[in-house]
Amino acid sequence: MKSSLAKSSDQLILGFRALSDPLRLQIIEQLCDRELCVCDLCDRLDTPQSKLSFHLKVLKDAQLVHPRQDGRWIYYRLNLAQIQQLEQFLQSLQTHTANISASHCF
Repeated sequence: MKSSLAKSSDQLILGFRALSDPLRLQIIEQLCDRELCVCDLCDRLDTPQSKLSFHLKVLKDAQLVHPRQDGRWIYYRLNLAQIQQLEQFLQSLQTHTANISASHCF
């Protein structure tokens, strides 16, 4: 059984890996303002549904988006809690490197 720290680390890795693709970043940007269905994302990003579905699955597996089915349509929205975890990790790095820089002043 993995510790909570290892699970957290695994989730950070999945999140940053998911964000390493330009199309997935575009999907995230599109979802910043509102929940969108797959067909709307296809239109906005001029991307075939099969390609978009693959990238949405990667984002879903990384817990960066939440799907919601309404009839035959699937809508996606951002998982703000997971995005905040990634942001907090980056902020902790920034604080750590700022402390290192300050202690190495000449």
